[in-house]
Amino acid sequence: MSDKSIDIPGPQHQDVRCPPSNHLNAEVPMTTVGASSPTTSASPMRTTALLTALVLAVAGYQINATMLAPALPNVIDSLGTTSGAGGLSQTLFFLFSAVGQVTLARLSDYVGRRRMLLVTLLVALVGELICVLAPNIELFIIGRSLQGVSAATFTLAYLTLHESLPPRKFGRSLGIITAVNGGIAGVDTVIGGSVADSVGFRGIFLITGLITVIALVAVHFWVPASGTATGRMDWTGAALLGLGLTGILLALNEGSSWGWSSVPTLALLIGGVLALALFTVVERGNRNAIIDTSVLASRSGWPLLLTTIFTLAGVFGMLNFSIPLLTQTAGEGYGLSATMSALLYLTPASALGVIAAPLVGHFGPRIGWRRSVLIGAVGTAAALVPLVLVPQSPVVTFAALATLGITYTGYMLTALNGLAVALAPEGKPGSLPGLNGACFGVGASLGIAVAASAVTSTSGDGAPTFDAFHAALWTAGGFVALALVTAMLIKTPKSEKK
Repeated sequence: MSDKSIDIPGPQHQDVRCPPSNHLNAEVPMTTVGASSPTTSASPMRTTALLTALVLAVAGYQINATMLAPALPNVIDSLGTTSGAGGLSQTLFFLFSAVGQVTLARLSDYVGRRRMLLVTLLVALVGELICVLAPNIELFIIGRSLQGVSAATFTLAYLTLHESLPPRKFGRSLGIITAVNGGIAGVDTVIGGSVADSVGFRGIFLITGLITVIALVAVHFWVPASGTATGRMDWTGAALLGLGLTGILLALNEGSSWGWSSVPTLALLIGGVLALALFTVVERGNRNAIIDTSVLASRSGWPLLLTTIFTLAGVFGMLNFSIPLLTQTAGEGYGLSATMSALLYLTPASALGVIAAPLVGHFGPRIGWRRSVLIGAVGTAAALVPLVLVPQSPVVTFAALATLGITYTGYMLTALNGLAVALAPEGKPGSLPGLNGACFGVGASLGIAVAASAVTSTSGDGAPTFDAFHAALWTAGGFVALALVTAMLIKTPKSEKK
């Protein structure tokens, strides 16, 4: 491709220099997400290289999130700690995932996507090395917290793709990245358990560390360096938003064990809400705000964020709490082993999601991201109906969860991410996608907390009963129904209006 000027339409017209075809890392000024996507077509080889680098970057986080789950008992035994401390390591991992997505995505507007990707991956690598060498649970928790920050690679990947590819290529690539977000077809959890059984949990972090090193090299050479926006990073807003999310997420994760009316739980909840309230006051009129409060108050903001929270609360709480308990509890449930439960009820959904997500990404730009969200919301709600009504049937449960692999993992997750990029305010492309990414963590925490509360309150002090599982599934259905309502209220992006 020759070095020539191209015109990118949008509210802020500017001439942009195309990168030379033999230098993928050439500096390319960022486009604003309110404007049209790049109209030039990158060569297939360059597109493949870019997508490969971004897949490696997000895979490091995703494998850190999924492979350790079956190895938690080994962590607890090897470090001589308690299940509560082991659970706290997971809580802080997802907490820093949420906070990192908000702050680092916005920071990348100023320092560039590639540079922020490299910093994020380096932080994750340090966390992985700490976990490999950790002699106690305290250092292990620090390592896990640092790894959680790498969740920002997802939002950074979405933004990079949107700025580097034309709409159709962006949609397909978005679907591939989202497919990784659903897990590696369920194989990652099986591998995690096998590694834990053979060499211990430290082997998992050696694997993820190697992937991170490869991702660092790939990002450095294959991801184009973007230009930077003018202005200054809103550190005050980032701190208040981080404190608010920290308080609420910790309270949701630990409330069931601490007690929902306990002083620590209430203090965290109240403190988090107050921090978020102060955030809205401080950000009002701030031209460099981490996200415009006007966007949050508009139908471009709050319906999308609530749809993400409610969707994740319903499906995540079910898949990661209610279904494992239902399928593995003897007598009141199906009485399966952990391995058979994962293979029969979790792996099919993950595998179908890996297939469906790229297809959804392919058609998303054609039919519109908002319409895609609505299709996913309707399909997810429809898939949950038989599961909520007939949970005692293993066949119905299998069919419902397999369908969710298409409607939720494939359709909903891909479309929500695409719509967040499309609705981001001009000049602040990392703001809404970052906050939407944080809402994934908020929704997951909320769903697990509510499902656990439903099981505990229905079972009392005894073993979980079938009625308890049923009650938890009803809460999932309620959240998904709310997601369907809020999805209908989302504003159509300007780029999709005719």
